[in-house]
Amino acid sequence: MGGCDEPYRTIVLMHAGKMATLIVQKYGGTSVGSTDRILRVAERVMQTYKEGHRLVVVVSAMGGETDRLVHLAHDLSKRPALREMDMLLSTGEQVTAALLAIALEARDIPVRSFTGQQAGILTDDTHTHARIQSIAVQQLQETLATGIIPIVAGFQGTDAQSNITTLGRGGSDLTAVAIASALHADYCDIYTDVDGVYTADPNIVPAARKIIKISYEAMLEMASLGAKVLQSRSVEFAMKHRVPVRVRSSFHDEEGTWVTTEEPHMEREMVSAITSDKNQAKVTLIGVPDRHGIAARIFNAIAEEHLLVDMIIQNVGQGGLTDLSFTVSKTDALQAKEILMRFSQEMGIHHIEVTPDIAKVSIVGVGMRSHTGVAAKMFECLAGEGINIMMIATSEIKISCVIDAKYTELAVRVLHAGFGLSAEAETVSPQQAV
Repeated sequence: MGGCDEPYRTIVLMHAGKMATLIVQKYGGTSVGSTDRILRVAERVMQTYKEGHRLVVVVSAMGGETDRLVHLAHDLSKRPALREMDMLLSTGEQVTAALLAIALEARDIPVRSFTGQQAGILTDDTHTHARIQSIAVQQLQETLATGIIPIVAGFQGTDAQSNITTLGRGGSDLTAVAIASALHADYCDIYTDVDGVYTADPNIVPAARKIIKISYEAMLEMASLGAKVLQSRSVEFAMKHRVPVRVRSSFHDEEGTWVTTEEPHMEREMVSAITSDKNQAKVTLIGVPDRHGIAARIFNAIAEEHLLVDMIIQNVGQGGLTDLSFTVSKTDALQAKEILMRFSQEMGIHHIEVTPDIAKVSIVGVGMRSHTGVAAKMFECLAGEGINIMMIATSEIKISCVIDAKYTELAVRVLHAGFGLSAEAETVSPQQAV
């Protein structure tokens, strides 16, 4: 990632005769949700700095701020221009970066706030869901070399035409991991309102235990299946560039969860976690002509509007017709229906319906590669509680079922107990994890 093209002189900070550890710290919206919480973050940053570490800080918008800005935009327009939404939404993180810098300067800690553009983050031109293309890290390197802590507004960058872009919900995680990769940081700490990754949501399963170390691949599945601890794209990036990531609470000093490369001991458990996602809706096309090219046209139309399709199921056709169902996020369901309605008559589709009250419940574990009977056990657990399965999707390390949303919490508890996930956890030091 990125870097400078010409060599230049740097002043390397030293600690105990060695190059100081470089850490990227990211603080989420809950962690910076008020000026009091920003002051607590400032104390943590100051402590890390005084321990002799080199440090880059990435911040999200204050909790609830992005939603507030979205509501303001929609008060003015049903479909605000995506470019203007990026211009609007990017301000939340800039406010937090400046406030944290002010708090640290008041404590005589050398800091400088940066927008995504000033931090050198170049993206493509897909507004509201941009992808990072490169990071020109020279300015961050020079700032670090003079002993100053860069505080970077997460979630944002700029495209080749200097338009502000944003990286999608949770994009500050991606900013932090990408900067850690570009700077070859020792590791990246993601501070949030939970103290790690759990075997299930503790609000649903009080007996859920914290996972001390989890593979990138398993965490990626969990993030994409509804676990809200890390943005899935940030995990994908960390896996690709081998960035060690630690999920920690900003409210206390417990160790947290390390997300890192897969290790042999991780295969001992068939299943390591249960996830659920109620932000799902099923779109069903009834009476679809059963001929070649129809599915391609349907999903090309969805893709052109940048909607993400998850699970797909097609029934066996009869009388030249078939039914086709797929899932999208609940917020995208009506838009998906509108897109398909435009040419449904032309394609001969009889009817399109949306089922909003569904949920996806999943089991995840790298050990599933080497164990048999996992799917059978999952289906048996759900059947024992009278929970009907509407759709099924599998990979090497996950099985997902779509069920009626009203059974979500029951399904999670039953599966957590069925796979015996309530054992005690260990502890791992940064040296062991990295």
